[in-house]
Amino acid sequence: MRRRSRTTRLAFLLCIATLAAAEDTRELVNLEMSKPTIRGAMVFKSYCVLCHGQRGDGVSRAARLHSEVNLAIAPQTMEYYKTIVREGGKTVGASQYMPPWGDELSEEQISDVAVYLGVISDPVRRGDVVYKTNCVLCHGVKADGNGRAAALFTPRPADLTRSTKSDRYKEDIIRNGGASMGRSPSMPAWEERIADQEIEDVLSYLKVVSVVHHNDEDHSQSPTE
Repeated sequence: MRRRSRTTRLAFLLCIATLAAAEDTRELVNLEMSKPTIRGAMVFKSYCVLCHGQRGDGVSRAARLHSEVNLAIAPQTMEYYKTIVREGGKTVGASQYMPPWGDELSEEQISDVAVYLGVISDPVRRGDVVYKTNCVLCHGVKADGNGRAAALFTPRPADLTRSTKSDRYKEDIIRNGGASMGRSPSMPAWEERIADQEIEDVLSYLKVVSVVHHNDEDHSQSPTE
């Protein structure tokens, strides 16, 4: 009886520890998702990508409708971005086709999308957003395979910081899913969920994640002076 009581107590403590770890992970994920860049990217994708394109370079589905206008987003100050988003193109002497969004977006959303416009030309920063909004639940905030849902899968999601696979391999598994590559069927196919440019961007991000991880490992193994 005493042994059963001790076992029950141990199981209870393990359960509490697991829940505490999950809570910490939830807080970490919430912290990442609350960053202005991530929130701003979501606003951009919902309201702006049709005209300005995934990279903000004006290569978009609506480009033919405005062939006489350059839809590429030029580097500007945060205040400029906020003004043109809030009040429209005419206010800053830009295209009249750029509508005012002040009645549809909150000031926080306008501020967030202005932050994102400041980094939109960087494929790694764009890829960071794609990763954080699509992959983090399984592969984790640090891309180490320790996402909040990782424990639900056997095998566990891959540690992308240690991956030695080629970009072509990664692109194929992202597009077509794990089963198509003889890997875990829990890895879904993303080809119809995210755009080609987003796949290219997340590959750029994963390159940096891998390099940073290996640099950190080399540093930790080097003798201290």
